[in-house]
Order: sequence, then C-alpha cells, then structure tokens
Amino acid sequence: MCHDIDSRPPAAPVVTGGVTEHGPLEIGTVDGNRFRAYRAAPAVPNGRSVLLLPDVRGLHPFYASLARRFAEAGFHTLVMDYYGRSAGTGDRDDSFDGYDHLALLEPLHVETDAAAAAAAIRAWHPGPLFSVGFCLGGGYSWRLGAAGLGLAGAIGFYGPPRFLGDRTTEPSAPLLMLLAGADVATTPEEYAALTAAFDRAGKEYEAHVYDGAPHSFFDDAYDQWQEACADAWRRILGFTARHVGEADA
Repeated sequence: MCHDIDSRPPAAPVVTGGVTEHGPLEIGTVDGNRFRAYRAAPAVPNGRSVLLLPDVRGLHPFYASLARRFAEAGFHTLVMDYYGRSAGTGDRDDSFDGYDHLALLEPLHVETDAAAAAAAIRAWHPGPLFSVGFCLGGGYSWRLGAAGLGLAGAIGFYGPPRFLGDRTTEPSAPLLMLLAGADVATTPEEYAALTAAFDRAGKEYEAHVYDGAPHSFFDDAYDQWQEACADAWRRILGFTARHVGEADA
C-alpha cells in the first residue's frame, strides 16, 4: 500500500486561492469504457492544468483531496481512475484492493483513458497540461509524456520504471522525476538504468532524490518529511512555469 489510512496530501507552499468547483464525474472513452474521475477548479487560475494519476488504489479519497490542493495552487485539475473496465465506476475507498485489478490493467487502457481525461480538461481550460503521478501513476505519468497527448511536461513521484515499457526511449515532453532515497519499491540501480536510457535517447528530464525519504513520502502525516514535501511542491511549480510553451508530438 502506498499510503496509510490516515495519510493527508500536503498543501503547496504558495496557495493562490480557494476552490470554486469540485466533485466526481464519469468520462467515456473511444473504446466504450467509462471511468470515474474527480475535478477541482481553482478560484485563482495560474493558466496551467494537471492530470493527476493515482497510485494502485485508483481514485482513492486521498487523490480527490490532492486535486483540491492543486486547485488551491492555481491548477485546473482532474484525477482519473484506472479500473473502469474491471471494477466499474464505484468508489475507491479503503476497502478497495487495487492489486486485484492491476494485473488486468494494460498500458493501452491507461493511455486511452488519459486521452479522454486530457480532452475533458482542455474542454474546461485550454492552457498547457501537465501529468503528475504517484508510484504506479508516476511511472505512467512519464510514459504519457511520450504518448502523443500534447503534454507540456510529465511529473512522477517514485514511479516504477517498468511502467514506461516500450515508450522509455521515445521522444517525449520534458520529465520531472521526484524520487525517494529509501524507496523499497524501486532500487537506485533501477532508476540509474532508466535515466541512462533517457540519456541515450536524448530525453529532457530532471531528477531529484530525497535522501532517506521513504516511498510515498509526499504525505502531510510524515512530520519528518515536511520540507521534502514543500521542496517537491516548489519543483512542481517551477517546472510547470518553465515549460508552459512546450508540448509533445
């Protein structure tokens, strides 16, 4: 499990305003799937949008709360669930076991659903769009940077490299990697191999390791990692500000 039951998403160090609109919705895809999503709109927009990709739990309440945190920082935000095909569009609370459905999840499913989510976000707000993912979603966020969704950048926290798969060396939007130095899910050697592959392919990326931080450190319940959370937020804000004019092919 990526987070404990009492986990809380940290607020950005710079909050531009409140949230004017938020709540669940369903989105349909070109292959007939329907999946659950959650939207949060900022009171003071910063001109940028975010597609949030959760961990293995899917659209758990943690990520609805995190969507509101992003909206407070000025981002039009949508968080998508992965499991519409195998688990329907019901709630993903603490009783939901995402691991039962993970084996059924295919990269094409994530890309197809993410394309529909991106279209929904752009219908609300046509500004530059960034993906931000965590664990499973971190790996898929980096993958989506090369999936032709027109992303301005792809951000991932402690994402397993295996989820990039055949898109590892393809041209992509700029990538931001926020990694846990004491990650028990992915070794430093695995990340070194991934960034070496990026280097050979000429990908643009930034990687920052939080020394000693555990997997899923981006959690307000971790008192000792408050500064790491604040620094990660600052890097997200800086990265998205720098890359507003970019998009993948």
